[in-house]
Order: sequence, then structure tokens, then C-alpha cells
Amino acid sequence: MTITDEDCLAETLAFNEQFEAAAANRPARGPVPSTATLALLRRNRLGGDTPPVRLPHAQDRVVEGGVKLRTFVPDRVDGVYLHLHGGGWAFGSSDGQDERLWRLAVQARLAVVSVEYRLAPEHPFPAGPDDCEAAARWLVEHAATEFGTERLLIGGESAGAHLSVMTLLRLRDRHGITGAFRAAHLLFGLYDLSMTPSQRSFGPRRLLINTDSLRGIYELFTPGMDGEQRRDPMLSPLFANLAGLPPARIVVGTEDPLLDDSLFLAGRWQAAGAPVQLGVVAGAMHGFTLFPLTVTEREQRRERDFLATA
Repeated sequence: MTITDEDCLAETLAFNEQFEAAAANRPARGPVPSTATLALLRRNRLGGDTPPVRLPHAQDRVVEGGVKLRTFVPDRVDGVYLHLHGGGWAFGSSDGQDERLWRLAVQARLAVVSVEYRLAPEHPFPAGPDDCEAAARWLVEHAATEFGTERLLIGGESAGAHLSVMTLLRLRDRHGITGAFRAAHLLFGLYDLSMTPSQRSFGPRRLLINTDSLRGIYELFTPGMDGEQRRDPMLSPLFANLAGLPPARIVVGTEDPLLDDSLFLAGRWQAAGAPVQLGVVAGAMHGFTLFPLTVTEREQRRERDFLATA
């Protein structure tokens, strides 16, 4: 394991300390978010206290199966990136990162297609994965006519990284589709819903997510299931056969309770035969790319370069 960005460690850890201090001054939330908490999280930008900025460059549309997509199409398109947003399968939205996705579209010369998948607890598993699967199948069939290219990429952050892997597995297992997506970009994902050691041992630190909040979002997404049921490969891709998946870039911070998820997945992905770039960012907490840090600027540049050249 190679750790990157150690020259930024002091800045990154100082931000973590400020974040924890601010969180300590807010009322403690229970493990399972209340209806009011979910409403607040859904209204505001991920990781922030203000609504996201919607850009006029984006277009909303509905495709086969009733799945809603938000598309960002620059003047030059050399590929299509299917983006699956984070938010613990319970919040976040396709219009929650317009500025970042538009910048990525222009700089990497990609049409970016972000999926407005259904959210828990109103729509628990398998609703969200079903929507992502439907969007991916639509893209496989229509990318050439819609965007002028068959070069497809997939990725997301946190729950979106989980959904990206599940979508690739569903395409392979349910539809015999392999190779359609050239690469996967997976940011600080959750790959074992029965909880890896780092998830269990992280404890109560309020760095965006912690052990209790992870248990809470698993209960929202898969209500009533126990740990053994959540080890099912159709829920936890760490236990799936990963053969036939494309090259991947897997990124996580050292202060993320999901550290083991990325380390373990990278090892299994590579063992299954596909190249993997593993990025472990020194001192970074879960969701670090949501915040104005030097490591965020670097990571977004590395993401752009990977997706532009994959």
C-alpha cells in the first residue's frame, strides 16, 4: 500500500480536527437518521449546510424504465461517464454536484450522465441498484446514437462507488455484458455491508461517518437484515466473483472507517485479473473531496486524468 499526499498531512489533519470540533457542537444524531434529519440532508449539499448549485448546462431526462438522468454534455465528447452519487443510499441527488460534474465533463471531454436513483428508506434495496442497472443498460444500448461514442466509464463516491460495482456485476451476471464499460472510478466506497474491521473499530469519531452511522444507513438500505444476510454478494461486492470487471482506480483516506473496504476490494479486483490503481490519501477522512483542501484539488485532477485516458 502506497500512501499519497503526505506533504499535505498537516493541513488535512487540521481540517479533520476542525470538522470534529464543529460536529461536537451540533446535537448528536441517533444511529438511524430521523425523518427531519433526512429531509435536511436531502435539501443541502453533501457535506455542507447550503443547497447545491444547479447549473443551466445540465439537462434532466427520463429514459426507459422511468429512470431519471441528469446529463452534462460538453462541446467535445470522447466518452461517457455514468456517475452514481453518494449519500448512504438515502440522500444525495443527481443535481447535487453540478459544478464538479460540469468541470469534469469539460476537462476530461466526457458526457457525464448522473443517475437520480430511488432512495431509502422509502425505496430500500433493491430499488436504487435496479435504477442504476437500468441506466447502465440504456447507456450500453444508446450511447453511440445519443453521444456519438461507445467508450463508457462508470464511477461514484461512497454509496455511489458501491452501486458502481454492483451495476457492473449485474450487467455481467444478468445480461452477459462485460467489457462495455472500459474503467471504474471508485471513491471511498462501502463494499462489505456486514462491516469490515476498520468499520467496526472506527468508533464514535464524528468525521462525516462513523461506526454507528454506518450501522444506521445499512438498516435504512437493508431493513431487518442481519450481518450474515448483508454478506450476500448481491449486497456486498467484496464477497462477489469479480472476474471480467474492467480496470479500476480505487481511492480512500487513511482516516476513513471504510479504509479496509478499499484495500480489500483492490486486492480482490487485481486477483480477479484486472489492473487496479489504489490511492490511499494521508490523513483524509470519508468524503474528503467534498471540502476545499489541497488533497481535494489533487484528487480531482487524478480522477480527471484517469477518466480522460482510460
